[in-house]
Amino acid sequence: MAEEQKTKPCRFWIWALTSVFFRLILISFKGNLNLSSRPEVSTPLTSIRRLAEGYWLKQASMSPYAGSMYHGSPLLLSVLGPLTVQRIKGQPSHLLCSLVFVIADILSAMLLRGIGQKLQMAYGLNARLLGFLKSSRDKVILPCGDIAALVYLWNPFTIVSCVGLSTSPIENLAVILALYGAVTRRVPLAAFGLVMATHLSLYPATLAIPIIILLGYGLDAPPIKLFLQTRSVENEKSSTSTVSKQAKSKQTTRLPFLWKTVVHFLFWVLLWSLYVLVLCALSLNKYGGLEEMFKRTYGFILSIEDLSPNIGVFWYFFAEVFDFFRNFFLIVFHVNILFMLLPLAIRLKHRPCFLAFIYLAISSILKSYPSVGDSALYLSLWALFVNELVDMKFSFFLFCGYLGISLLSPVMHNLWIWRGTGNANFYFGNAIGYACFQIVFVVESVSAMLNHDRALKRSNSNHGKSQELSH
Repeated sequence: MAEEQKTKPCRFWIWALTSVFFRLILISFKGNLNLSSRPEVSTPLTSIRRLAEGYWLKQASMSPYAGSMYHGSPLLLSVLGPLTVQRIKGQPSHLLCSLVFVIADILSAMLLRGIGQKLQMAYGLNARLLGFLKSSRDKVILPCGDIAALVYLWNPFTIVSCVGLSTSPIENLAVILALYGAVTRRVPLAAFGLVMATHLSLYPATLAIPIIILLGYGLDAPPIKLFLQTRSVENEKSSTSTVSKQAKSKQTTRLPFLWKTVVHFLFWVLLWSLYVLVLCALSLNKYGGLEEMFKRTYGFILSIEDLSPNIGVFWYFFAEVFDFFRNFFLIVFHVNILFMLLPLAIRLKHRPCFLAFIYLAISSILKSYPSVGDSALYLSLWALFVNELVDMKFSFFLFCGYLGISLLSPVMHNLWIWRGTGNANFYFGNAIGYACFQIVFVVESVSAMLNHDRALKRSNSNHGKSQELSH
């Protein structure tokens, strides 16, 4: 047993380093395998080519938002912009940017591993408190941290986003950093990650709800009713219970909501937001200031001005809809995300990390300019819950669906754009299928988690009855 425990970390690092070498080999090819021109990989918000154009405009004493090329963060422009003009003799262009994205993927995987280790410890502790896990040999607890990290590193969506010169790895790193800070209760780090993720792509602002629940109540756990039932069974088991047993039963109840920690988090969010806004204002001092930034970034996201094809469904719909109804449908589509936040938060408040995964998956389906990098993020977060979702239905069907859509998407795009033997409906049909598979994936994930909680409740009640009969 001891030798197996020693070999598991070694296997993880071997697979992790192999994924890094695989990325380095791919980025050494000329033209990055033309992945940077794929609409599934690069969007108007994540394209490094558009970022390079914005940096060139800024170097020419013009606004980086002039025209309709760049719509990203001015801070990201200041960090990655100089790397786009640096050339290493004999090496592919934008090599330095590719190395930055490789480093971002490695950091994201390590943070995911840390999150998974915390969730694994909490899962084992809750199982022992509920009486389902008497010893470490009773049930095999899968190393969800290692699995999630390797899923992120070896996911084809993550690899093509890294090699295809998309800024999605930076956005994913900010999201994972926010969750890691909340899980480890590093409040300034959680606030920084949330502010940066929101600044880069707006939609991660929804993560404020699960992060607040995470900081207030703690890590994911079964519903509190199960702990209360366990406590009542232990109290009824013997009227002459000792002080140690009473202390043990008190540990099974969840702590009250930690308002002080949440207020501390909100303070740091405000502080980091002001800091980011000041930096953006200084960066765009001669080019319209913050008003120009909000209009060209968040306004561009919400108004869906660019209707170039992507793996989402908005571009086709708004290309066909009458202009008179455009604003109405813009409100409907964006508010649709907000309507889902509160019901899900109420139902899954005892599992804030899983709630964050659901929010990110929904945002990936309904965002204006989605890419495969968004799917890579929520698929890796899903792997954090392999112990709870082991009985999830339609897993093989969904795997085949994702694989089929990934293979058909470039084929349909080629038939439409390059060969001219198809039309926009070919590619849009593929996007509709992709959205449907994502919806089924989210629904089945939530259903599997709720079924897991119900199974725990049934097992706990049966366990309590058996203890009463034996007593």
